[in-house]
Amino acid sequence: MFKIGDEVSVLDDAINGVVIGVKDKEVSIETEDGFTMTYFVNQLIKNFKTSSLSKNIGSFNSDKIKQEKAIEKPRSFVKEKKIKGEIPPPEFDLHIEILTKNFRGMSNYDILNLQSETAKRHVEFAIRNRIPKIVFIHGVGEGILKAELDFLLGRYESISFRDANYQKYGLGATEVFIRQNSK
Repeated sequence: MFKIGDEVSVLDDAINGVVIGVKDKEVSIETEDGFTMTYFVNQLIKNFKTSSLSKNIGSFNSDKIKQEKAIEKPRSFVKEKKIKGEIPPPEFDLHIEILTKNFRGMSNYDILNLQSETAKRHVEFAIRNRIPKIVFIHGVGEGILKAELDFLLGRYESISFRDANYQKYGLGATEVFIRQNSK
């Protein structure tokens, strides 16, 4: 990778020099100040002069590049399918700053209890009103609220849940499906 005479820079220091010796994974350089120092290969980077850089790049075919860009590549993710006229599921944000204006004096237990009670109230409302799907936004954090939400939802027989759409919510939301009993 490095050969004698290459101009190099040290990655973690403001030191530049010329390679004077290479042995296995160690490279000896003479710094601009005249000192001899030894570094591992992964600690150095080659410096290219602009004239040698343009030779290294070589020629490129701009027509070929334009052709490649014109070809439409398949998307790497599956977009959530929406049925025309479908109403999006209700979203409930369980962040404490959304639930109450003054939470400064609340303990962590009180905050978690308020968030859990709010989630329980929304789940029971959805069951009573035959809402097939709801989304809880809980955020990522340390995962305590998500674990509490999973425990709460696991107590209902008619409910299944999973992480919500990553493109829309990231890792901070849970999608809840409510199976309806035919009455």
